[in-house]
Amino acid sequence: MRIDRFVIGVGLFVAIAAAAFEGRQGGAPDPADAFTVQEVMIPARDGVKLFTRIFTPKNQTGPLPIVFRRTPYGIDGAGNSFVRYYKALADEGYIFVFQDIRGKFKSEGTFVMQRPARAPGDTTSLDEGTDTYDTIEWLLKNVPNNNGKAGMLGVSYEGWTTIMGALEPHPALVAIDGLIIPRADLTT
Repeated sequence: MRIDRFVIGVGLFVAIAAAAFEGRQGGAPDPADAFTVQEVMIPARDGVKLFTRIFTPKNQTGPLPIVFRRTPYGIDGAGNSFVRYYKALADEGYIFVFQDIRGKFKSEGTFVMQRPARAPGDTTSLDEGTDTYDTIEWLLKNVPNNNGKAGMLGVSYEGWTTIMGALEPHPALVAIDGLIIPRADLTT
């Protein structure tokens, strides 16, 4: 009897706390309400395909920059990121792209923990930078109404993939984690 009351009490507490949190957050908006979501397999230069989710604002009125995140942690929950991390950016108007890195989750290939950077100018080796470059190139050609500019963000391992993408960056990569690469900014 005591255990039943405890379980009911804990369940009631969790339900009330969840409702209060939901109310404080103003509800958790579904990204599908504001974005067209597309899942694609983007080919890298060696033919390996990288699982990618693209979120394009439904109310887009002109060309927008791309905000890109590559992760080894899986992108199945990428839509939840808009509520926690990207709300201000989403309100400003960006195309968001999330990608499972090589060999992780739904991406093909072999995962190598912190795959070493290839030598500068080496066109035969692969690293996180080549996958980043190839993905940005594909996005520019295949995502309608982008403005030809991309920015990357990430912390922890995702920060490392961002830095690797900046070693020999695609010309469209103009910002990483708030660092503006001297070529330009995202909005002009």
